[in-house]
Amino acid sequence: MTDPIYLDYQATTPMAPEAAEAMRRWIDAGFYNPHSAHRGGWQAAAAVEVARGQVAALMPDGGRMVFTSGATEAINMALIGAMRAAPPGRRKLVTIATEHAAVRDTAYWLEREGHELALLPVDEEGIVDRDAAYDAIDEKTAIVAVMAVNNEIGVTQPLDELAALAHDAGALFCCDAVQGYGRVPLPDGADMIAVSAHKVHGPKGIGALWLREGVEIPPLLHGGGQEQGLRSGTLSPALCAGFGAAAKLMRERAEEDAAHVQALWETAREAFSGWAINGSATRRYHGNLNIRVDGLDVARLMSDVRGVLFSAGSACASGSGRPSHVLAALGLADAQIKSSIRLGFGRYSTREELKAAADLINRAAEAQ
Repeated sequence: MTDPIYLDYQATTPMAPEAAEAMRRWIDAGFYNPHSAHRGGWQAAAAVEVARGQVAALMPDGGRMVFTSGATEAINMALIGAMRAAPPGRRKLVTIATEHAAVRDTAYWLEREGHELALLPVDEEGIVDRDAAYDAIDEKTAIVAVMAVNNEIGVTQPLDELAALAHDAGALFCCDAVQGYGRVPLPDGADMIAVSAHKVHGPKGIGALWLREGVEIPPLLHGGGQEQGLRSGTLSPALCAGFGAAAKLMRERAEEDAAHVQALWETAREAFSGWAINGSATRRYHGNLNIRVDGLDVARLMSDVRGVLFSAGSACASGSGRPSHVLAALGLADAQIKSSIRLGFGRYSTREELKAAADLINRAAEAQ
């Protein structure tokens, strides 16, 4: 049986062989606790610190990095920590309507806890309403949270401008860089950056929160005081090593990966020329293509095209029964949202695979 063609890179990425190899030593024999005060523990701790440096190498200069179980934990740590650490009078969190559920749902929880939430609208291309941002980010704001690359539509926001707005108001700026880490420039003005290993060809179950020097937040998890007192719990040297190796590759292969993704984008645009693009066609990361044909039954399409693995929306919200809040924010009707698919490709995708997948998808769509 032929393996299906994988086009769901926004949900997760294939693990790099180099990342798997880096993990193997710490799975097979290096079972030591990196927090133990003996030779085995010191060896494991050294591996963790090497990985920390590899992941931090793609971050802005300065600051410190805390390993977490993933970006969701990192985002919760950042937003909840910032609100708890904020001085009296700064009770507002500002974010964008198209943010990932990890930001939106944390923001809604904080609102229920008594904090103020400002959810900024976007235009039909998915770009933030700048006037709304200037109005909302004020002296009551504790933190502004904006993602680097949207996980559903690939759109990029004016990060530097929004970070400057936050700082002018005396607020912190947090960037969800899960989809952008190693792929697009991260804002030098960020105070916190959340990342995830499995979106950059590393293992699942590990992420990180980068904190600018001088930014102090209280921990979410309490216990042994590991990870600089911010994230108690025993670290996995294997997961850290895998993340570090994946990050190192993202840095070393940045130009090669970008050129490959650009070639794939051009192939995909030609193959799906009859489809409408959701989100900006220009302000975006080119490894994400969210498209629609009005009237298409996507559930039937996915059933008919078993040889291609792609998404009808955000994999993070699949099974929730909720329509895409991102596509709704663009002004699309429910019927248009239900006629949309998301294709994600990258380092290990080939143009031949993409053309074959497009042929299968297009033929099934036309058959409807």
